[in-house]
Amino acid sequence: MNPKAFISHASEDKGRFVLSFAARLRAKGIDAWVDRWEMLPGDSILRKIFEEGIQNAKAVVVVLSEHSVDKKWVREELDAAIVRKINGESRLIPVVIDDCEIPMALQATLWERINDLQNYDAQFERIVMSILGHNEKPPLGALPLYAQGPVNTVPGLTPLDSSILKLACEEALKIGHSFVDGETLYQNAKLVDIEEDECSEALEILHSHGYIKGSKVFDGTDRMHHVSVTPFGFEEFAKFCVDGYEEFGKAVGLQIVNMKQNDTREISAILNRPIMLVNHIVDAFARKGWVKVIKVQTGDNNLHIYEISPELKRWLK
Repeated sequence: MNPKAFISHASEDKGRFVLSFAARLRAKGIDAWVDRWEMLPGDSILRKIFEEGIQNAKAVVVVLSEHSVDKKWVREELDAAIVRKINGESRLIPVVIDDCEIPMALQATLWERINDLQNYDAQFERIVMSILGHNEKPPLGALPLYAQGPVNTVPGLTPLDSSILKLACEEALKIGHSFVDGETLYQNAKLVDIEEDECSEALEILHSHGYIKGSKVFDGTDRMHHVSVTPFGFEEFAKFCVDGYEEFGKAVGLQIVNMKQNDTREISAILNRPIMLVNHIVDAFARKGWVKVIKVQTGDNNLHIYEISPELKRWLK
């Protein structure tokens, strides 16, 4: 059913604006209600205007001009339209065509101003959209993949920065060491809908806060071609993104103390967890002075444990 729009106006504005404006509305499928078209000799003015016109209108367009703002009939129609607006029964659309004083009742309502009565296509389209309840807001697209579902956000980092740190650490876990190829990181970021400039910005922030160390090659791309996850960065990732991380640390400690395991490659195989994760925990033990380690020069990134402090044993109890 075509929506009806009641056009409230002064008779002085019929010829110069209202009739042509209402005709344009009707051409758009909007049943513009104008008294000249709807009322015949002998009709009840009150019934026609307030019961048939305003009562059934989806929108009331009040044409404000130097003529209409002081018209008693326009004021009465405006009062009725405001009541319907308050009750949620219709829209109230002020259209200003003169440099006139806006009624106090419309001061809090957004109006459409038309300065050129012969050329107002843009304003007309906005009025049509308002009557039909449409707007120009683009539709919502899908969230980026990295933001879909629950995100384990590292405290102090945004979801985007956390996602890039997570991608870097996951790649480190995959390859077994902390040095990550920048191009691989950018490609992995793209797979979860993170654009190149967003990835670069996140890497800069992670670098400045000590989560990673990055280096650039002056090739005009401003990319970090080499990224190293710092112990601090990996620890923050592991605490919030690795299930059972604290318990796994205990499991590594027990392998060292109770099972006398002294090689992280063997511990990794026994616990069926990545060597990078085991090395990180053993490195943390070493930084606390609980063990001493040397890196085995075999190319497989394992550490050899050769001294155990009583403090590690105490921590495990």
